[in-house]
Amino acid sequence: MEYKNFQTFSAKQNGGILTVDINFGPVNVQGQEMLADLSSLCLRLERDRSVKVVIFESSNPNYWVCHYDTDLLKDMSIEAVSRQDVQLLDLQVVLERLSKLPQATIAKIEGFARGGGHEMGLALDMRFAARGKAKFMQMEVGMGILPCGGGASRMARQTGLGKALEIILGARDWDADEAEKFGTINKALNPDEIDDYVATLAQRISKFPAESITASKRAIYASIDLPIQEALKEEAYQLFQATSKTPAVKRFQYANDNGAQFNHDNQKNWEQMVIDIQEVN
Repeated sequence: MEYKNFQTFSAKQNGGILTVDINFGPVNVQGQEMLADLSSLCLRLERDRSVKVVIFESSNPNYWVCHYDTDLLKDMSIEAVSRQDVQLLDLQVVLERLSKLPQATIAKIEGFARGGGHEMGLALDMRFAARGKAKFMQMEVGMGILPCGGGASRMARQTGLGKALEIILGARDWDADEAEKFGTINKALNPDEIDDYVATLAQRISKFPAESITASKRAIYASIDLPIQEALKEEAYQLFQATSKTPAVKRFQYANDNGAQFNHDNQKNWEQMVIDIQEVN
């Protein structure tokens, strides 16, 4: 699969990891060009099982993705739409497609990620931000609207209700350390740490079967939306999707035949064992 001919970013594959480098104009604005590129990227990733992890970063030192293009928002309808007639917005559709990719997706944020840019980060699986460089904001309420790229829908799932309302209604900047406390990112890191941390995590995930990564993502996302009994059923369903396509049974048999689970040293060293057992296929 080739990852070329994008206007707003470039993409480079190294083994099971695809790195997407956002670099579009002075501020990485999120307009129709970026949405078109993201749709094209999703189309390719949905069919590519060689990529297991996608890292979204920016080579612009000040911006990850600044916000949605205000030029597009100035043409919004001022007529209220009924519930039965309302359609999803382009931004919602593209970011939801991004969230459903079979790969693990990671945002490495070292600049401004406000409005739709922040919502793009929320649509990814994991987010890591650099102290002193990353800055976040949902400014929409102050403009007279609301976060409408999935921000109002995803925020409370990340933070809980009270924090989500503080973030959205407060419409103020917050930094990497606040983001970690809020729960909008996984971890705040010093600028000289973030590259190694994200690379190490991505490399580790990329060693595991693509199908077990996908099955885990689908079960975890379902756990947010479904009652517990239905979520448990989805978990069981995804288990068999994984075992039908991965060497899981061979690996459990290998561990059983070697008595690995009864060895105290092995029990202390599962972190390395799951890497070593990737040789069993």
